[in-house]
Amino acid sequence: MPAPPVIRVQGLVTRFGRQVIHDHLDLEVQPGEVMGLVGGSGTGKSVLLNTIIGLRRPAAGRIEVLGQDTSRLSDEGLQKLKSRWGVLFQDGALFSSLTVLQNIEVPLRAHTQLSPSLRREIAAVKVALVGLPPDAAHKVPSELSGGMRKRAGLARALALDPDLLFLDEPTAGLDPIGAAAFDRLIGDLQRTLGLTVVMVTHDLDSLHSICDRIAVLLDRKVKVGTIAELSRDPHPWLQAYFGGPRGRAAAVSNEPHTSRDGALANP
Repeated sequence: MPAPPVIRVQGLVTRFGRQVIHDHLDLEVQPGEVMGLVGGSGTGKSVLLNTIIGLRRPAAGRIEVLGQDTSRLSDEGLQKLKSRWGVLFQDGALFSSLTVLQNIEVPLRAHTQLSPSLRREIAAVKVALVGLPPDAAHKVPSELSGGMRKRAGLARALALDPDLLFLDEPTAGLDPIGAAAFDRLIGDLQRTLGLTVVMVTHDLDSLHSICDRIAVLLDRKVKVGTIAELSRDPHPWLQAYFGGPRGRAAAVSNEPHTSRDGALANP
């Protein structure tokens, strides 16, 4: 029997006042996959993510995460469930007055009874896990570059060894080299830790390089498929997005290159 979805959204309705953002939207995310979430401006990508993680209440519908109906959980049950996922917001959302190490300790303080020394030890491991230098652990966010802040936010998201990772525009504001390095980091962590990843992004290179499937918000609902499948869809937005100049360039740049002896240069 196939494993049940890690996330199951059924009949989701979200709205701001009279404006309906999602109208009976259905979505499933399978264990161990990287799901990219894309759509035009105003289609509610971040709204959907925030609704799944409980920061917004839907007007209607059902959301199951890791087999649990979030609407039926007690406050204690919801907090326990939240300890099984990590979230990296677009700006990192780090506490400006705390060091990187102290930021990573925040979820450990909230969800565990670990001693201070063990919390510090775990936080130091997470610093290394995301590729930050050891001295970054003792700096405050204002002393870090944008890319380092994102890695620090990612380290905090991984503090509790989650099963599920949510990323909101993880490469926004990064130069192409930094964005590619962050994509590689996410891919490496996903494979090493066995994570399921849901990633809101506009970055076509990210979609091509690390996403297994793409969920596209269209007409208040969602269409899911691989890039190859979605590229063949006749919907005008999909044709413009994947078939436009940037979409074609991303497809070419992420194609495996064959060396002279026939081996793949970037498998």
